[in-house]
Amino acid sequence: MKLLLLSPATIETRLGQVRDAGFDPPTSAQIAAGVMRMWHRTVFRSETIGTCTDHPVRDNWRARWLQFRPFRFPFLLWERAIAPWDMSGLLSGRERILRHLLGAHHDADQFLYDLEVLAIHPGAMAELRARTLAILDGSDPRAEWLRDLCVYERYHENLLAGIDAYEAGELHSDDPDISFTAYLAWCRAQ
Repeated sequence: MKLLLLSPATIETRLGQVRDAGFDPPTSAQIAAGVMRMWHRTVFRSETIGTCTDHPVRDNWRARWLQFRPFRFPFLLWERAIAPWDMSGLLSGRERILRHLLGAHHDADQFLYDLEVLAIHPGAMAELRARTLAILDGSDPRAEWLRDLCVYERYHENLLAGIDAYEAGELHSDDPDISFTAYLAWCRAQ
């Protein structure tokens, strides 16, 4: 189990934050089962990660090049937008989750999982909103780079709408791939 969780002490701390945020947390052993589930998704359903079905690739050379996930991967690592060994999201701190949401593409409502994880960090949703708006209005000096790194048109616009829907209590899913709440429920059932 320790090998799957990488840092059981960090997981336990985060599970305490999850409890404090009003979620019903599973045990560390149940999270380990969830980690195996996410590894299965990564290996056998990788087409559900980092791709888009609703919007075209941004119309510039960099986004067209980055649409190929093997080319995008090192830049996502460099940006700290992904943590490939953190299959539950519980090892990632506030800044890593913010970077992930701003720099790694999530199709449709797949950012719900990360919004729910981010919600355990006080004030983080307001920071996400401000940083997303800075990308959208171009005041973030790295706005074009982050838009291209997310590859697909309308990603940050959809993220902002997703933040609004989440905060209004309108964004839900029973799919453990899409919702942290559903993931926790899946883990508790193991």
